[in-house]
Amino acid sequence: MRRTALATLTLAAALVGTQPASAETATETAKGWEPAPSAPWDVGTGVRCDFPVHGEPVVDEVVRRVLSTYPDGSVRRVAYKGDLVVRVTNTGTGASYDADASGSAVVEYRPDGSQIWAVHGPVLVGVGQDQGSLPRGLYLVDGVYTMRISPTGYKSVRLLHGTTDDLCARID
Repeated sequence: MRRTALATLTLAAALVGTQPASAETATETAKGWEPAPSAPWDVGTGVRCDFPVHGEPVVDEVVRRVLSTYPDGSVRRVAYKGDLVVRVTNTGTGASYDADASGSAVVEYRPDGSQIWAVHGPVLVGVGQDQGSLPRGLYLVDGVYTMRISPTGYKSVRLLHGTTDDLCARID
């Protein structure tokens, strides 16, 4: 399993590009990639940071490709890639930071509701109190790493090589 995930991760990393979206998006869609837009989100005081936070994509060119399905047709493994910049705002003060979360990932969705992510590059990771290997917060995790999300939402991040950037501290 680990070899498969790392091989798939290498494939996903090789597929990441930075060409203009207009021509690339049409080509990617023709190759089985489809848009995977991110919705704006809000979390209350104490959920991630000590203050309420709003996140909204300001650049969202993320696409996804289903790599495999379960016998019942439900999605098993999906590759994601593309430019994503999320404006993270402290709604109490108005302080904001544009987080470049343009990483690529292969995500395995398991029947029990858990997920396994193999990631290359930056991705936003929100962690609730006692709900992860990182303290409660909102992070931009960058590098090569895996993240396991349990059926209860516990997030275990294992950095092979990388960094974590505390976005709560950036907008406090």
